[in-house]
Amino acid sequence: MSSTVSDLYRRAFVTGASGGLGAAFAEMLLADGVPVWGTARERAKLAAITARHGGRFTPVRLDLADGAAAERAFLEMEQAAGGFDLVINNAGYGAFGAFAETDFAVWQAQLDAMLTATLRLAHAAQRGQRARGRGCLVNVSSLAVEFPLPYMSGYNVAKAGLSAFSESLLDENRGTNLIVIDFRPGDYRTAFNQAMHSTVPASSPQGSRLARAWQVLEANLAAAPAPERAAADLRRALLAGRRGTVRSGSFFQARVAAGFAKLAPASWRRYVAAKHFGQL
Repeated sequence: MSSTVSDLYRRAFVTGASGGLGAAFAEMLLADGVPVWGTARERAKLAAITARHGGRFTPVRLDLADGAAAERAFLEMEQAAGGFDLVINNAGYGAFGAFAETDFAVWQAQLDAMLTATLRLAHAAQRGQRARGRGCLVNVSSLAVEFPLPYMSGYNVAKAGLSAFSESLLDENRGTNLIVIDFRPGDYRTAFNQAMHSTVPASSPQGSRLARAWQVLEANLAAAPAPERAAADLRRALLAGRRGTVRSGSFFQARVAAGFAKLAPASWRRYVAAKHFGQL
């Protein structure tokens, strides 16, 4: 096993690097000697990490709301850098609300950004890595793939789609030097909820259920581990040459709950989830 990620990868591109898991991933790679090109919708949000690491961190303005522009930004940086042999698709956001009571444009925008635009970046990344004959693509999905979050249907669909996409690439890349990781984090103590798009009409007939679900989501994040644990889990996976699904989070979420999801009947999983989120 290699001792540092820089033994394996020379340049990394990380989306959503201004905070949360993305910032933790970027800091981990920089600590291991890997230059990082990190993105945010506003370059100003990357000022602190840029100041800490000087020329080893390159800030990139990239907004997944415009997939074509995001792809152009990636290709421009890739050409200037000489290729990215490690690409981490991390950027995303939550939207909280009852599906039918929320304007469909909210869900459409989330799927366009978190699934379609992310696949567009992955397409560009894979073309470059295939041409060079090596590389690693990390798609950050979620344990919500196994335990969907209540009133976050767009997020659940986007993450499940991203996991299915990673499985497709694993098949396509079999027997090559191209590694694909479906990284599935559980709850981490970040500003995810504070940044979430929430649409809960005052007249919503599901108002009390929405409120209970939100309280549990908030409590889960408050009690969750720091994002540095996710970065450490990803680092171990990279150093070990792991491919496929890598779960990360608290012992209960990443081990106990994940094991339960594999073995228990679907009806049991749904009941446990509904009970946990106060939906019964």
